[in-house]
Amino acid sequence: MATFRRSVVPGATYFFTINTYRRIKVLTDPSFYLALKGALRRVMAKHPFEIDAFVLLPDHIHCIWTLPPDDGDYAMRWNIIKRLVSQTTRNGIAPLLSASRSGRKELGLWQRRFWEHQIRDEEDFAKHVDYIHWNPMKHGYVSRVVDWPYSSFHRYLRDGVYPEDWAGVVEGVRAHSARYGFGEAE
Repeated sequence: MATFRRSVVPGATYFFTINTYRRIKVLTDPSFYLALKGALRRVMAKHPFEIDAFVLLPDHIHCIWTLPPDDGDYAMRWNIIKRLVSQTTRNGIAPLLSASRSGRKELGLWQRRFWEHQIRDEEDFAKHVDYIHWNPMKHGYVSRVVDWPYSSFHRYLRDGVYPEDWAGVVEGVRAHSARYGFGEAE
């Protein structure tokens, strides 16, 4: 069995990728989106951190967090967030469970592990923020980054970091019909 070594540095900034189990495409459905938004707020209230960049796609999340100077426990935060979302959306998840996960009493929404990368410097931060914001276009959900509602791109646009036409246009992509989220494109 593999042994995972994670970088755990209080006050550090991290890039994360969190996937749904078997990449099921449910996260932008209203019930899952609202559950995630509520879970993030609850965890941030008890265990503060800053969300520097964020994108929610149907089957995964990319984000960058900065932790408080005296705290490096992002794994605990993700465990609570994943549990809260799974519990809140239990009825929507049940039909998607494998026999193995049902047998272990797992709720089955998330992959068991997640990817993290400690941001090294400003250049690394900027590259990861760009990657996060470009991701909906990369996966073909929108032809322009600005059209994806579940992204901190809109906050960066308001703050003058990006122009509206950042990353250009991909022809032939049908825009995803979704509600705006995470207070970013309201």
